[in-house]
Amino acid sequence: MTSIVAVHGVGHFLSAAPPEEVVTARSAVWAKDLATGLGTTAEYVPVTYSYYAHHLHRSRPISQGTDDLDALLREHPDLTEGVARWAESLGESLDLKLPPPATAQGRLAVPLRQLVAIISESLSLDGRLTQAFIATFFRDVTRYLRDKNGSTRSAAREEVADTIASTGARVVIAHSLGSVVAYEALHAHPELEVDLLLTLGSPLALRHGVFDLLSPAPVDGTGQRPPGVCRWVNLSDHGDIVAIPRPFKRRFPSVDLDLTDSIAPFDFHRASPYLRSSAVAATLAPYLPTS
Repeated sequence: MTSIVAVHGVGHFLSAAPPEEVVTARSAVWAKDLATGLGTTAEYVPVTYSYYAHHLHRSRPISQGTDDLDALLREHPDLTEGVARWAESLGESLDLKLPPPATAQGRLAVPLRQLVAIISESLSLDGRLTQAFIATFFRDVTRYLRDKNGSTRSAAREEVADTIASTGARVVIAHSLGSVVAYEALHAHPELEVDLLLTLGSPLALRHGVFDLLSPAPVDGTGQRPPGVCRWVNLSDHGDIVAIPRPFKRRFPSVDLDLTDSIAPFDFHRASPYLRSSAVAATLAPYLPTS
């Protein structure tokens, strides 16, 4: 039976639970969600959850207000331009009427809190929830990518690689930041061969905040396909505010299939709607036994 490794996205750190408990519980959740989309039962969807979030939070205090945008920017003032670049890319991808760039450094003409509020209003989103989500997303992305080749980034990447190797998985499904970690893990371990890499809601193509910080670095503006991946499918929701810019294939021309579908518009980028979608089911079905 084909094993599946699930690589989670942002906001999944559980400080009170040991990693092995998180793996067991979340493996069951992902299996159930995938089974729902496939029209089968979880026992036919052998999922092992690769939990790396504890490496991002190792030796870091759990401070108050970490999912607040203002608090995040006070903690990491260098992120101002990164969030602004995200907003510009989102505006271009979804044709939002946002204020234009104001300076050569790419900062926008309005405060970021106000900018996120404009985005929320344009997309009929809850403003406070949008701010909290963006803060959570950039906090975890920063903890991973700004570590360069340090211990945090290496530990997260090795966690994913070890899970793939130990399970003998031939399918990797990676959501959100997990697609970045899985991408780098597969590059770091070219001996790992998988039949399918399925990236969901991926920010891999996001310039400045993610794309330009990847390891290996893009070559002439082009991201490189992990050498051991037989087939690579990328899926983004029309309303996913993280899976930008689109088309993904512009930055990663070696991806075999770049799909954009209406899955759960503006549902804050959650994994569950993706996993239950018909697009994921159709992609995954050839790699699973019939029930």
